[in-house]
Amino acid sequence: MNYRTRLFAGSSETCTYENTVYTQCHHDSLLPVESLVFCSMLERRNVMREAYQITKEEMLSGIDIKKGLTTEEALEKLKTDGENVLEETKRKSVLSVFLGQFADLLVIILIVAAVISMISGNIESTIVIFAVIILNSILGTVQYVKAEKSLESLKALSSPHVKVLRDGIKQEIESKNVVRGDLVLLEAGDMIVADGRIINNYSLQVNESSLTGESLNVDKKDIEIGENLPLGDRVNMVYSGSLVTYGRAMVLVTGTGMDTEMGKIARLMNLTSQKKTPLQRSLDDFGKKLAIIIMIISGIVFGIRYWQGEPVLDSLMFAVALAVAAIPEALSSIVTIVQAMGTRKMATENAIIKELKAVESLGSVSVICSDKTGTLTQNKMTVQELYIDGECIEPYELDLGKSIHRYFLYNAMLNNDSALKDGKGIGDPTEYCLLTMAREACFDEKGIDEEFFRSNMERLEEIPFDSDRKLMSSKYLIHGVPTVFTKGALDVLLDKSISIMTSDGVRDITRQDKEKILKQNELFSKNGLRVLAFAHKELNSEERLIETGENNYIFVGLVSMVDPPRKESMAAVADAKSAGIKPVMITGDHKVTATAIARQIGIFSDGDLALTGQELDGLTDEELSDILEKVSVYARVSPENKIRIVDAWQNKGRVVAMTGDGVNDAPALKKADIGVAMGITGTEVSKDASAMILSDDNFATIIKAVLNGRNVYRNILNAIQFLLSGNLAAILVVLFCSIFALPTPFEPVHLLFINLLTDSLPALAIGMEPTDRSLLKNKPRDPKQGFLTRAFLFKLIAYAIPIAVVTILAFYMGYDSDAMKASTMAFATLTLARLFHGFNCRSNKSIVKLGLSSNTWSLWAFAAGVIFLGLVLFVPLLSKLFLVASLSRIQLCAVFGLALAPTILIQFVRVCSERIKKIP
Repeated sequence: MNYRTRLFAGSSETCTYENTVYTQCHHDSLLPVESLVFCSMLERRNVMREAYQITKEEMLSGIDIKKGLTTEEALEKLKTDGENVLEETKRKSVLSVFLGQFADLLVIILIVAAVISMISGNIESTIVIFAVIILNSILGTVQYVKAEKSLESLKALSSPHVKVLRDGIKQEIESKNVVRGDLVLLEAGDMIVADGRIINNYSLQVNESSLTGESLNVDKKDIEIGENLPLGDRVNMVYSGSLVTYGRAMVLVTGTGMDTEMGKIARLMNLTSQKKTPLQRSLDDFGKKLAIIIMIISGIVFGIRYWQGEPVLDSLMFAVALAVAAIPEALSSIVTIVQAMGTRKMATENAIIKELKAVESLGSVSVICSDKTGTLTQNKMTVQELYIDGECIEPYELDLGKSIHRYFLYNAMLNNDSALKDGKGIGDPTEYCLLTMAREACFDEKGIDEEFFRSNMERLEEIPFDSDRKLMSSKYLIHGVPTVFTKGALDVLLDKSISIMTSDGVRDITRQDKEKILKQNELFSKNGLRVLAFAHKELNSEERLIETGENNYIFVGLVSMVDPPRKESMAAVADAKSAGIKPVMITGDHKVTATAIARQIGIFSDGDLALTGQELDGLTDEELSDILEKVSVYARVSPENKIRIVDAWQNKGRVVAMTGDGVNDAPALKKADIGVAMGITGTEVSKDASAMILSDDNFATIIKAVLNGRNVYRNILNAIQFLLSGNLAAILVVLFCSIFALPTPFEPVHLLFINLLTDSLPALAIGMEPTDRSLLKNKPRDPKQGFLTRAFLFKLIAYAIPIAVVTILAFYMGYDSDAMKASTMAFATLTLARLFHGFNCRSNKSIVKLGLSSNTWSLWAFAAGVIFLGLVLFVPLLSKLFLVASLSRIQLCAVFGLALAPTILIQFVRVCSERIKKIP
């Protein structure tokens, strides 16, 4: 082997072969440094140098930093190294999940029931019970597998993206496709998805608290480090899982997936835990209490039956079967399935739910604090007018032949991190609209664009934009003179300007100049236009931008832009208000501009207040609380202001949704009851901190999500009501027969059949009920209120009694013949009545108003239930298995009529109620 370079140190050596740096460890294995230098903790002490200790020249050996990897090279590395993901703990196999279904109290009771049936010689019941157990276990396993797949799909929708340089083109890819050797382009707000060595650094600051526990940002540097240092001191490296809080940089990826520092932590412990939602916890608690009650009732029934002379085994069998049939075992899984279906529906409507509890919370949202740009507006900034040399001009009037216009365009193109590719803007909309302006004004006809100037005027230094300074500055060599271009907020930049550029040259700026500029800015703002100020200054060849600071500027001009409101924003705001939700605009724009847009879309009305962040800082908590309900617009706010606004609303007992897209928005997103991140313009940090991501950055999508959240919660309550009212009806029938010494109305297999049938298909069909826009007319739900309200319990009893009554009547009609026919008629009537009852529980509206076909799932569920019941009644083998007698046509007609009666009664009451409400 022909080594170009050989470095010795003890038993280890590093060499370069075919443009790849290698390190040989004590065990004499030769591996690329790309993989070995970043190997496991156990091997690390035996490796000569780690990535942070290798010189930049060695790291870049064979890599073109102007082009990056080719697509073919990246695919080859992806095949070799695998995806950039952390390995999860070994998942349960399908078999273990299936067997785990038997480790349940209710299933154990069923097994006990099967054993009792076998001892008593009732083979048919034993077969049915075991069939039910196995079928339930299969359904539970299928639900688990589907839930895992749904979770994976949601993770994919919200997975981070990263900007890389490949084939000489800046492109955005999924983080899982990042490979060693990739050149990653980082900027403020990005989540770092792989370990890497800094190649080019522009004031990069990173928060590594997830790895080091240190909350302060770390200033990164492009330097060489020779000695061994702890992770927190390796300032020439960035690590997966950390956050870019300031500046930008180009980074060479040195480790992905489990070969990162985060991957080593993942090996030690699994940080992921699945928590139950508040509704699920309350249902579990309710289920336990219900089980105790049912066990007591079963004990009473057993005592009554035994006292009446029934054999012990028969009495015990009946009591156990009654307990199992009365408890809605599928309740928890149905709630989870309905919520999962709700999240999938929301995802198709551009609202990606990251946490199931957010589905419940959405129904309780009473305040939405929304950003303006891109959420309420189109996020398609368009330059309107320019203010240069004391006059307003249109963009097309720009002339490269004029010095003042030329410097204005230099600032717009060079001091700009965005790009236009195939007509699509990449980066900040405010920035790429300046590029669009420049192209349309001067360059398209000449066949040149901003890239021509950028390639000939290389950026030398920069201070990136941040919300505290409200400025962006960068340094270039313009006509041989070091020149700093700065753009940003007028109120900041004008105070830092000492001169002004005119067509006659540069002169000192006067108070009159500033007044004229401010007046023009006010005119722009009153029309809802966003304004950026442009300025520049020249430096000596020895001076550096960071040392001289952002001051002593030559003012050049203003550019006014408009981001028009989304067409759907006005209707969405109106829907929010009718739903009892207070929409609040929070923006970094000026108060005048923000108020103009807010008034246009209906957020701001006469009598409302608008506050700036500075004015907010001047208020005490008590003063803010007094005027909080009246404030509809907050302008020029800081991240601390956002947290205070959320906190103030929460102190009033309101459930708050907060939108955000920046790094500094993350604390407010975490503080809010529902943090809503922007899927297009949002940083990975904000997405990570949120509970919901808007893939279209649209305020109207939040309202759709609120409607879906309310609908999901309503469907869950309706499904619970359906299950419990049917179970209560069965209990009432059994108690009636026991108290009045009548024969057993149901065989155990009957109860198991009813339980399996009515606890699945109809309940799930109710969970599929489509959204009803009338839900937006309701006030937000109190999150502290449980589902067992007086109204809920009243309806529960009101539904159960008529079903119980018709079942008892059917039992008496069959009792004239014999006990088996009585039991068969009671079983058939209760089953069919509960199937019909599924239509009642779809909504509080009548079927006439709701429409029978508006939820086809309910029709399919009813049809399937009727078919199952028909098979039991008419197929001899199943009739024998389920212990049912053959019924005459008259008896069958009686069963149908009695089963339909409760639904007719309930629907009649609803229709009458609806007509009474229409009477003026």
